[in-house]
Amino acid sequence: MDYNKPDLEPNGDEVEFYKQVADLLAAARKHSKKQMDSTIVVTYFEVGRMIVKREQQGQKRAQYGAKLIIGLSEYLTRQYGRGYSVANLKNMRKFYQVYSPTIMQSLSELSEESYSLISVFGGNQKGQTLSAQFINTWSHYQVLMRIEDESARRFYEIEAANQQWPVRQLQRQVGSSLYERLALSRDKDRVMALAIEGQTVEKPQDIFKTPYILEFTGLEERSEYSESDLERALIDNLQKFMLELGKGFLYETRQKRFSFDEKSFYVDLVFYNRLLQCYVLIDLKIGELKHQDLGQMQMYVHYFDRYVRQTFENLTVGILLCSQKNDNIVELTLPENSNIYASAYSLYLPDKSLLQRKLAEWIEEYEDEQEIKKLAEGDETE
Repeated sequence: MDYNKPDLEPNGDEVEFYKQVADLLAAARKHSKKQMDSTIVVTYFEVGRMIVKREQQGQKRAQYGAKLIIGLSEYLTRQYGRGYSVANLKNMRKFYQVYSPTIMQSLSELSEESYSLISVFGGNQKGQTLSAQFINTWSHYQVLMRIEDESARRFYEIEAANQQWPVRQLQRQVGSSLYERLALSRDKDRVMALAIEGQTVEKPQDIFKTPYILEFTGLEERSEYSESDLERALIDNLQKFMLELGKGFLYETRQKRFSFDEKSFYVDLVFYNRLLQCYVLIDLKIGELKHQDLGQMQMYVHYFDRYVRQTFENLTVGILLCSQKNDNIVELTLPENSNIYASAYSLYLPDKSLLQRKLAEWIEEYEDEQEIKKLAEGDETE
């Protein structure tokens, strides 16, 4: 036995110490990556500004701009290697052009000389404001700056940062028109708040959207499928489905069984929303929605409220996902202020331009209503 060999097996105190050191290193790496991402984004913004400023000095801007970017690309590639292609430099220019109005407003007190990369990374308060404006990575901004609608872009900026969406999730949410679907599912008074606050979840209506996009199931390739097929596909893609459901969802079970009067009933999918502190029941219907389906969901919701829900929890929410929704049947069947919602689902990505037109028409109607309301109030005052 080697009495000089140290005992390397850690005891309880040592294990805790090891974890503390490891946690410190993990936090430092995370902080370093965040700082690096921020530095890259602000640097590319400044490069874009410099390109735009230089182009504006040329006599023939289009021709001069093309020549300038090609020459700059060749020079930077010789200096630093890959990453400075003509396409990338054009992206930096577009990045500045898209975001400069917002940023310039917050930096309006700075002189042109003081507005530079040095001031951005220095201790100057306005420079820190610029750095704080960019809270996503460069890869995120390459997606965001291509969104034409400013309100939609702002919404995705907030959600990508708050929810820490990877780039692929951001691409999917933009492609599935999340902003337009949420906006069209809300009261007109609250649509504008999406671009200011992002998606807030304070009441059951806030988790609802129309339609739900389930393209990740792959079922659109099949001419026929059953409700069991749809349920299985959602469970097989549970992470993607929960991303589509939105904030605060926790999965509990599928085919939740409960019985009374010697009869058994099954809820397709049971979730819990930690933000609303309530159960969310989901029933799947592949055909046209019928009033019997709504009545069945009412029974499920009442059962959970009476026998499952704890006293500190809020009322249960029911959502029927159907391939064909009839608004008149929903309105006539469900009582006012019901916690039950019916929404169509789609197995393919929506026509974004169609949703954008519909939302634009909706907002225009809302603005007209507000103008008429103001005029009416003015007449009453007189």
